[in-house]
Amino acid sequence: MKKHRLVVAGCGGMSNIWLDYAAQREDVEIVGLVDIFEDSAKAMAEKRALNVPTFTDLAAALSATKANLVFDVTIPESHKLIVSTALKHGCNVFGEKPMAASIEEANELVQLAKDAGKNYAIMQNRRYIKLMRAFRSVVEAGTLGTLGSVHADFFIGAHFGGFRDLMDSPLILDMAIHTFDQARFLMGADPVSVYCHEFNPPGSWYKGNASAICIFEMSDGSVFTYQGSWCAEGFPTSWESNWRVIGSKGTALWDGTHVPTYQIIDETQPKEFHSKFTQHEAEVTWDGREGHWGCLDEMFASLEEGRLAETSCFDNIKSTAMVFGAIQSAKLGQKVSLV
Repeated sequence: MKKHRLVVAGCGGMSNIWLDYAAQREDVEIVGLVDIFEDSAKAMAEKRALNVPTFTDLAAALSATKANLVFDVTIPESHKLIVSTALKHGCNVFGEKPMAASIEEANELVQLAKDAGKNYAIMQNRRYIKLMRAFRSVVEAGTLGTLGSVHADFFIGAHFGGFRDLMDSPLILDMAIHTFDQARFLMGADPVSVYCHEFNPPGSWYKGNASAICIFEMSDGSVFTYQGSWCAEGFPTSWESNWRVIGSKGTALWDGTHVPTYQIIDETQPKEFHSKFTQHEAEVTWDGREGHWGCLDEMFASLEEGRLAETSCFDNIKSTAMVFGAIQSAKLGQKVSLV
């Protein structure tokens, strides 16, 4: 069994999920922890009873430990330094979203991964939900006919406190990438252009724009729309959004919580002003693990099988482009090309 010698960069709260996962794999040996505040790394090592060295510099950690895999659980502003350092040291990298703090930095990392011939995969845990997979299967099977449009509504009043309250675009930059990536996964298409209007409604406790409306044109000619707010009090959607997929033969709905349903035209009935429909539930068949662990399972499987992960940077750059394209569109007040 080949051992993955793992260094974890970033010892904040989110790193616990990643470390929990690593601890249950027999083929992973945690060999070092890195944080700009070494006390945080030391505290994490003590908390988890890890007898490993701690560092403030990733390059030093990789040289000292001979690691071949890095978990990047740092903040977006640190991703470029962490990922580029790891790739240049011959390591594969699994990292948190978004890929970087700008689309330019994200594109640089994609090129570095290509040049290094290493895997750089990004955490998109919301692809790995049984009901999301069931929803996608309805679309993928062609049950709804030719896809015309997909619509996602996300409305939650989230009182985080801390850094999100001070961000310029907290909804789009910190949350919407999940929904944007799910849309690409669901539709099997990539973004071509975006028009976005960001705003901060009355009563918002955020400094930046906590609400947005986005219209994406997709590569297959379909349209994806996103309406969202992180300061919407009352009647919240699920964290997975409220979805409507419209095709030439019918419509599918998913509220992010219950089994997706769909209605398709009943071709056995006579044509009238309103079509007759048959209603069905999506079949839930996916048996993989959900959330972060499901995504990490896929990342490790890609290493074992010598292929790119489903959320490889070469794919995820398109979801990242949706985020930064939307922010750019809102600033310019015009449609922005994503190709």
